[in-house]
Amino acid sequence: MKSIYFRTIYTLFVFLVLVVSSCNKAKPTNETKSITDTDRYYSALSAEKGRNAAFMAMFDSAGVTLAAHKPPIEGIEAIKKILLSSSDSTYILTWKPLFAKVAASAELGYTYGTYKLTDKKSLKIIEQGTYTTIWQKNSHGEWKAVMDTGNEGLE
Repeated sequence: MKSIYFRTIYTLFVFLVLVVSSCNKAKPTNETKSITDTDRYYSALSAEKGRNAAFMAMFDSAGVTLAAHKPPIEGIEAIKKILLSSSDSTYILTWKPLFAKVAASAELGYTYGTYKLTDKKSLKIIEQGTYTTIWQKNSHGEWKAVMDTGNEGLE
């Protein structure tokens, strides 16, 4: 009787440890994949429909973008105005996330990686660089960019 009681308690304890440890590990992994997939999606959208369409779709309404030699561009309307002031029809902008991190709350995270600007006609690379995007989940559970910046130059 004592051995059956011991085995039952032991089995329940092992089961509980496995459940708790798997719960702690599953959430960040899924959220990290989610934010990385979101970043890749917007790069694919940029390749298909252009940088302007992708950026307008990916930014939160209160998003900020940082560009060289300019003050921060704050809010989707200001970002939209800057984007639409120049055509994106002669080049293709794509990027590749190399790393992603999501807060324990799963509401905020960031990605960073490399980008490539390619001439549409010749398919020659015009520029390469690095980028960082800070993401926040909106009320619909979608990742939206709240800050984005890039730096040209890769060896």
